[in-house]
Amino acid sequence: MLGKTAGSLYWMFRYLERAENLARLIETGQRMALTRPDSSDSEWSSILATAGVRRAFEQVHDEVTSDLAIDFLLRSPDNSSSVLGCIDNARTNARTARTALTREIWEAVNECWMTLRKLLARRIATRDLPHALATIRARSAFVRGALHGTMLRDDAYDFARIGTFIERADATARLLDVKYFVLLPSVAGVGSRLDNAQWEMILRAVSAEGAFRAVHGNAWAASSIAEFLILDGRMPRSLAFCYSKIGTNLAYLEQDYGIRQPCHDRSDAICRRLENLTIEAIFEEGLHRFLQDFLAGNAALGQQVEQDFRFTR
Repeated sequence: MLGKTAGSLYWMFRYLERAENLARLIETGQRMALTRPDSSDSEWSSILATAGVRRAFEQVHDEVTSDLAIDFLLRSPDNSSSVLGCIDNARTNARTARTALTREIWEAVNECWMTLRKLLARRIATRDLPHALATIRARSAFVRGALHGTMLRDDAYDFARIGTFIERADATARLLDVKYFVLLPSVAGVGSRLDNAQWEMILRAVSAEGAFRAVHGNAWAASSIAEFLILDGRMPRSLAFCYSKIGTNLAYLEQDYGIRQPCHDRSDAICRRLENLTIEAIFEEGLHRFLQDFLAGNAALGQQVEQDFRFTR
């Protein structure tokens, strides 16, 4: 496969996953704001930082409010990483890789693009936000369903899945980081009702509250939730699950092309670390430090994949 086509597939599914994860991040910020003892909009600065766009936001706005932050994340032309920007980029990459996609995938991407451009043509009112966020998640899921249901399991599928899981791992780590070290008002709040409520919202943000309850019952402890989202290989948005899939798809590429690349070694090292860690060791190291190290390693792997397979964008 041409590097340009492989790169387009990889980034098409990264952008689709990113759009969905931004919707989940906005929902988390809105729910967490409701648990705060005051009505301040200060937590939205942290949400913008988590999304990696706070500096871009500050270049066009003098203050941070929930309305401005949500609009910036959803549709602002000043934010290339907005949901609308991500969907535009996903469709552009889909067009470049059109011959590698099935008709059903292309139609799902095109319908996603048309629906969300219409939905986000103007600012979303607060009362309409839950519906808008649900629509973003649903449209992303339709494309994934078309991929799973119609795509040949070849190198094109592997690049699409690697892009999906690198982006998903990044999003889960960022959600955990914004919760534990940013949105909790003070260290004294750890273990409080507020702390527990916010951890429950993290589970909801990744659609994992039912799965968590099936495994852990009603023991909503911070350590149990963090362990579930970091180390439980059965949870589709956990870091361990994402890296098991990245490793598997990279292994298929190694078989297909008959060559082992540096990205295989990077991926294997992260997989081994996740397999050998305990949640106690993570908390002893410091959750924030662990997550920051993970995010750096995940980004480095993404860059290595691009380099090894000679993507051109």
